[in-house]
Order: sequence, then C-alpha cells, then structure tokens
Amino acid sequence: MITTFPVFRNFINPVSVTNKSASSLLNSKIASSEIKINNLNVSIGNNHVLKNINLEIPNNKITCIIGPSGCGKSTLLRTINRLIDDNEHVKVEGRIVIDGEDIYGKKVEVTHIRKKMGLLSQRPTPLPMSIFDNITFGCKIHGMRNKKQLKQIVEENLQAAGLWEEVKDRLHTPASSLSVGQQQRLCLARGLAIQPQFILGDESTSALDPISSRHIEDLFVRLKEKYGIVLVTHTLRQALRIADHVIFIYLGEIIESGPAKELFNSPKHELTKQYLSGVFS
Repeated sequence: MITTFPVFRNFINPVSVTNKSASSLLNSKIASSEIKINNLNVSIGNNHVLKNINLEIPNNKITCIIGPSGCGKSTLLRTINRLIDDNEHVKVEGRIVIDGEDIYGKKVEVTHIRKKMGLLSQRPTPLPMSIFDNITFGCKIHGMRNKKQLKQIVEENLQAAGLWEEVKDRLHTPASSLSVGQQQRLCLARGLAIQPQFILGDESTSALDPISSRHIEDLFVRLKEKYGIVLVTHTLRQALRIADHVIFIYLGEIIESGPAKELFNSPKHELTKQYLSGVFS
C-alpha cells in the first residue's frame, strides 16, 4: 500500500501507535537532536553531486538551504531522508548521524529512519480519500481503531496546521476538493500526526500563492518549538524572513553556513557575497 503513494511515503511513514492517549501522543515534546553530517559524498552515475559535505544542522530551528539551481540542495535533503538511494546508479559515502545513529549504517532499517523525518514536496499530494482519512491513514494501517482517539488526532493536527476552522464541517469530503494552499497544509498536518523529529521542506511554498506561502511560513515558525525544520528555498526573501540558520551550497559544496543574521549581514566568502547580491542565481 505504501508504494502506491510514493510521495506520501516520503513524508508520512507510519509508526506504531501505542496505548497512550491521543492528547499525550500529540502534545509530548519531541527530543530531537542535531543532524551531523561528516564527509558526505553523493554521486549519481558519473555526476559527483555532493562533495565532502560536513555540517551540523541544529534542532528546534529553521535551517534554510540556499544556492543556485542545480547546486545540490534537493539532493542533500533527499539524502538526509534516505530517499536518494531509492534510485539506481547512486553512490553515497560518508556519515549522517541522528541520535547517535548513522542512518547509512549497514544494519539500519530505512523505515525506522523515516519515522524521524520526512519530506514535504513542492506540490501537495493529498491521498485520494477524505480529509479525515488523509490524517488518520498512518494510524489506521498500524491498528488504531479507537474513534475518539482518531478524532482527536485529526482535530489537533489540523489545528496545528492552521486548517481546522476551514474544514471542520467537511472532514469527510474528498481532500482533492481543497485549494492548493489548503492541500499543502493538509499534507503538513498528515505528517505531524506521526510526530517526526525533523520536517524537511523541498521548496514547499513554491507552488503556492503569496498569501498561502506566508501562512505556511508562519506555521513553520510556530512549529520549530517542537521540530527541527530544514527548508530548501530559491527565495532569499523567504530565508531572510524565517531562517535561524543558513547553508549556502554552490556546485555541490558547502561554501558557508551559520546563523542567519551573521551569514546575511556579514558573509565571509566572496561567492556568498556575490550570490546574496544577485550576481548569479
């Protein structure tokens, strides 16, 4: 069933549901840790896409990855989520460590890793079912049948995604009837229902109108209290608005990274200065 909806698998990998109350399950704070990347190299065929990446991505912050098109931003995000190695002719070397665990270790279970983080794509991908069933899908396939708990999960996560007031009277209508901006918030709520440690967004507002984009940005700012958020963005204005930490990539290499205020106000590398000033994009 999971492979039927590959994008859903990317962001919402179902987890086993315990006998905790839904409120406890949803409101407990996630003890997320840093993502530590050491000597990461990724090649696709003969193309060396990511080169000697060394990073520490902080928790409970918004980290924006910036850089020109084709520089490796999305590849880095997909590598963190163990999605890049779903493809043929991909070679990954180095270490990505979360909670002391190398996610590319030989004995690591990929589904276990994807419980900790997931990818919110450019375009929303609601499942072909109702709004309610979109949110509860992951819980149901792992055996949760308590209607009261499922209702709580739906309400609390739609509230967290800023969508509850707009859809509370039509929860059993098709998710496809929502606007594009609403669908993206639905996908976010669907992911929050299983409480990942990190939310990864690959240009997750690029397909939205300005009002919907700002709504999603505001949600990310609120959600960072509980989750680490890592966003690829082509929009420097967006990074300026919401980033706590910034990574600048150019031709597959990390040129500069650090606190957003420092990098934007006092970039150390000439390439960073040129990119921020619009010399290239």
